[in-house]
Amino acid sequence: MTQPHSAADIALKQRRNQRLLALGGGILLLAAASGAYWFLHASHFVSTDNAYTAAEVAQITPAVGGTVAEVMVSDTHTVRQGDVLVRIDPVDARLALAQATAELDRATRRVKAYMATDANLGAQVQAREADGARAAAQLDAIQADFERARVDLQRREALVASGSVSGDELTRAKNAFDASAAQLAAARAAMTQTAANLRSAVAAKAANATLISDATVESNPEVAAARARLDQARVDLDRTVLRAPVDGVVARRQVQLGQRVQPGMPLMVVVPVAELYVDANFKEVQLEKVRVGQPVALHSDLYGKGVVYHGIVEGFSGGSGAAFAAIPAQNATGNWIKVVQRLPVRVKLDAAELKTNPLKLGLSMHAEIDTRGVRH
Repeated sequence: MTQPHSAADIALKQRRNQRLLALGGGILLLAAASGAYWFLHASHFVSTDNAYTAAEVAQITPAVGGTVAEVMVSDTHTVRQGDVLVRIDPVDARLALAQATAELDRATRRVKAYMATDANLGAQVQAREADGARAAAQLDAIQADFERARVDLQRREALVASGSVSGDELTRAKNAFDASAAQLAAARAAMTQTAANLRSAVAAKAANATLISDATVESNPEVAAARARLDQARVDLDRTVLRAPVDGVVARRQVQLGQRVQPGMPLMVVVPVAELYVDANFKEVQLEKVRVGQPVALHSDLYGKGVVYHGIVEGFSGGSGAAFAAIPAQNATGNWIKVVQRLPVRVKLDAAELKTNPLKLGLSMHAEIDTRGVRH
């Protein structure tokens, strides 16, 4: 027969049941609290440790070639915008400037000579026109003398048979006619030459006019081209001094004193540490609710979690890291395995916080985005 339970056994069993109920209730309460926390708070945040500081670094490259005469900075030096970084020997640039200055003066004088020549050629045209008028008048006079000599010869030839005119007188009339004919031919040749001289003078004036038409000395193309070369020479001289384009820290200095540099050769970079931002590489499955303008809390491995930076989402990259890789994935092949991609999200940092706790390029960051709101 089954023995009846004792009161002690019953009490023990009741206490065990109560503990199990309490444990189950605690677990249910903890699960409910965790679910509520996730639903009300944690589900609105996405975070990643795959984040690094970045900046739009300024490349320092020469615009003119030459020998480096002076290097004013080294790596880690802090510079302000406009500070001199490198000086290139300016001797060649100064000689080019002097040559361009002389060329501008010569071009100005040449154009002024064109204008003076234009006035002279105008006077020559007027003189040739006067010569033409005089030659025409002389031709008319000689033409009249020729007609008179011709008529006189005809009369004497008609009277020779009757004996009214002697042979000697007829000879003189013939000689006078021949002389008049020669003078007429010479006058006509002179008239042709005068007309040719006039055409030549007009053409010379027109040719000279094309060099100065519709322009003053200052706006003449020759002077303008020489002035442009002078401006270029001045710019090239100014470019022998390389200055910092932004405030920042010098890095990757490669230039040395006495080195021969060419245009476009990288000499160093200036990192604008006051304008750093963060590239946070989030998984694509985390970005459903992420929008531009949402607040971001960040901390750096440099300072630890005790220093919190506050930023905002500034934008999204145009493609994932794999899309811009040097050797992109060949997903069209048969051996394909899906890999969750990461998309860089640019986070703008607070300038005041950066000034208080400076960061450097490429440092590791932890970023957490609050997807509930947009900060403007």
